[in-house]
Amino acid sequence: MKILVFISLFVYASSTSERELYPRYIQFPDGDGEMHQVDLEAQPDVEFLNEIQRNAANNQYLLYTRRNSRNSQRLLMNDANSIRNSNFNAQHPTVVSVHGWLSNQNTQINPTIRNAFLGKGDYNVIILDWSRLARRDYVTAAAGVPDVGRGLGQFLNFLHQTTGAPFDKMHLVGFSLGAHIVGNAGRELRGRIARVTGLDPAGPLWNLNRNRLSPSDGVYVEAIHTDSGYTVGGLGIGTAIADADFFPNGGIRQPGCLTNVCNHNRAWQLFASTVTRNHLEGRLCSSMTQVNLNSCRGRSLRMGNDILNKRGSGIYRVDTRGSYPY
Repeated sequence: MKILVFISLFVYASSTSERELYPRYIQFPDGDGEMHQVDLEAQPDVEFLNEIQRNAANNQYLLYTRRNSRNSQRLLMNDANSIRNSNFNAQHPTVVSVHGWLSNQNTQINPTIRNAFLGKGDYNVIILDWSRLARRDYVTAAAGVPDVGRGLGQFLNFLHQTTGAPFDKMHLVGFSLGAHIVGNAGRELRGRIARVTGLDPAGPLWNLNRNRLSPSDGVYVEAIHTDSGYTVGGLGIGTAIADADFFPNGGIRQPGCLTNVCNHNRAWQLFASTVTRNHLEGRLCSSMTQVNLNSCRGRSLRMGNDILNKRGSGIYRVDTRGSYPY
C-alpha cells in the first residue's frame, strides 16, 4: 500500500505542478514520429508500475560489438554466464543507448548510435529495450522511469562485479524519456559513471520533477536541447539541467525542420554525427537571452562526441546546418 500511495502522489505532484507549463492534453510522438494525444492528468496504471518496480528483469540488455555488429547477444541480470559467453570485453569502453516513449530496440535512434560508436572503435554497445513499459500510456511510462533507471544501474553494477568493467569507461546515452532513465541509472551508481548524455530530455511531467536528469548523475553530465520551450509546444526541457547544456540553433527550432518531432529527433541525429566527427562546437553563454539572440562569445566546447574524460560546464549555443552531417 505504501508503494501505491508513493506512485500516485509522485505523478499527481508532477502533473499539478506543471499545469502552468502545459495544457492538460498535448501531442507527443512515438519512436516512428507519429503523434499521440497525451492526458497529463490521467491516472497511471499503478498495478503495472508495482510489477515493474519488483522486477528489474523487465529490461532487456542487448549487446553489440564489432564481432557482432548486426546481431545482438542478450545479457541477463544475475546470469554471469550470459556475459562470459558473449563478446563483451571489459577492456573496451561500454556505451548504453536508451530509447524513449512508444519505442523499442529497433527504433532508429538505437542502430544509429550503435553504428556511430562501432564505426569509431571497439566498444561494447548495449541497447536497453524497456518497451514493455514504454508502450504504455505516457503518464504510466513516465512514472516508471525511475525504476527502469535504477534497474539499469543495478545491471551495470552486476556487469562491473562480473567482469571488472570500470565505471569510468561507461557512457550512458538516453533520448527523451530515456534521458531521465540514464540519469536515474547514474544516480543508482552514486554518480560514478564517466559520462551521462541526455538527448532532448522529455519535458512534460519533468520540468519540476526531482527524478529528472541532473548534474550529479555522472562524473560529467551533458544535455542537448533541440525542441525546448513549452511556450511553443516543445517536447523537451527548456532549461539547463546538466553540467553542460547545449542549445543547437537556440534549442527550439532546427534548420530543415517544420515539426516538433523533427526538432526533437535532431538531438540524437546531431549526437551520432559528433561521435563520428567531433565537429560541432558550442560557445559559452552568460544567459538564455544570449542563447536566443545568438550572441554568445565565451569559451568553446565541443558538443557530444565519444570522449570519456570530457569536462565542461555552463550553457552553450551551437549553430548547425539542416542536413547531415550538420
